[in-house]
Amino acid sequence: MNASLLLSPSDYSLLTDLYQLTMTACYVGEAVEQRPASFELFVRRLPEEFGYLVAMGLAQALEYLEQLHFSAEQIQALQATGIFSQAPERFWELLATARFSGDVWAVPEGTVVFANEPLLRIEAPLWQAQIVETYLLNTLNYQTLIATRAARLRDVAGAEATLLEFGTRRAFSPQASLWAARAALAAGLNATSNVLAALQLGQKPSGTMAHSLVMALTALEGTEDQAFAAFHRYFPGAALLIDTYDTVAAAKRLAAKGQPLTAVRLDSGDLVDLSQQVRRLLPDVAIVASGDLDEFEILRLQTAGATIDAYGIGTKLVTGDPVNGVYKLVEIDGIPVMKESSSKRTYPGRKQIFRTHSSEQIECDRLGLISEPALPSEQPLLQPMMIHGNRLAPLEDLSTIAHRTRANVMSLPSAVRQIQQPASFQPTISPALQALTDRIHHVP
Repeated sequence: MNASLLLSPSDYSLLTDLYQLTMTACYVGEAVEQRPASFELFVRRLPEEFGYLVAMGLAQALEYLEQLHFSAEQIQALQATGIFSQAPERFWELLATARFSGDVWAVPEGTVVFANEPLLRIEAPLWQAQIVETYLLNTLNYQTLIATRAARLRDVAGAEATLLEFGTRRAFSPQASLWAARAALAAGLNATSNVLAALQLGQKPSGTMAHSLVMALTALEGTEDQAFAAFHRYFPGAALLIDTYDTVAAAKRLAAKGQPLTAVRLDSGDLVDLSQQVRRLLPDVAIVASGDLDEFEILRLQTAGATIDAYGIGTKLVTGDPVNGVYKLVEIDGIPVMKESSSKRTYPGRKQIFRTHSSEQIECDRLGLISEPALPSEQPLLQPMMIHGNRLAPLEDLSTIAHRTRANVMSLPSAVRQIQQPASFQPTISPALQALTDRIHHVP
């Protein structure tokens, strides 16, 4: 087995929690592994200060399901652990021929969702629906967090501001940095500094320069201006980082020289005061701000009168309070089931989100059973994405998803969109779903 802990698609099947495999072995032993099962992925409660979520990560989820399989080497590694010594032989046969053959229902990426609304449902043989839980939660939870934060950043900064994703060095892993870049772009950011992510996504990477270049060339060649001149020799007119020493003095010298310059970047200090002074000195040059920014800080800067054209957002975009999505069994062999433990109760049965718009604004959501018809004013949000293991449509491009994200966010009531103490938006429960919940409540 690979000891480097570097992930490739061939590793996806083992990127799971142990209990997914032990439960599968148990299902095989009890001869129930092929019973049809439905699991739904949803969030019980939104992160603090979030009024909504932007669903993201479906593309990677479908890719994972398409590639699900266990190699002979992986099966041998599992056998070598000794954990499965009592597992039935049919368990190993099942893994050796494993392929995902189920159906996937999901909301399109960029769709706004709320607490208790399924982002995705898996309908498949029980063992398949069980074993995919860990990977699905990993990718949908993380990308949904990044997409939601990116959408909030765009909403606060405004449509004209340039927003750059700078989070690669702070993301939780190299893989997470790629997903974070994708989710940020799909939710409305303009570009990423992550070269691999940008090129894989058909985008052009974007960035400026580091303090180390300014310090190194200043020390070796004599002055900060010589460092700037050297950089422009190879990247004419590129953005310059001007806060290594004295921000205002650097801006004055650049203004006096009048050399072609597209942008300057401020990474420290009082961004309100510095941006105002730089704007007076370089009125036609874009000002990029960075340095632990988030939607709250951008709102503060705007309110205080900062003159900033673009923002580089890193740490606080790719980290923060998690989206705590869960993946729960809702139906087995046609029998609706629910979890009833305190504070973690779920609704039974396969469900649909029915959304009503009024004057292009989201008016209400109704959470009902998949068997219920939509009312004339309602739009069903969960759509079939994969049938019998086959994808129904090609991948959407990022611009399409970004447009959907923006349209969804703009259709929210302003009280729900606000980033501080947003209003709560809860789906109503349909009479049919409530009746089913009441009927099976407390039934062992």
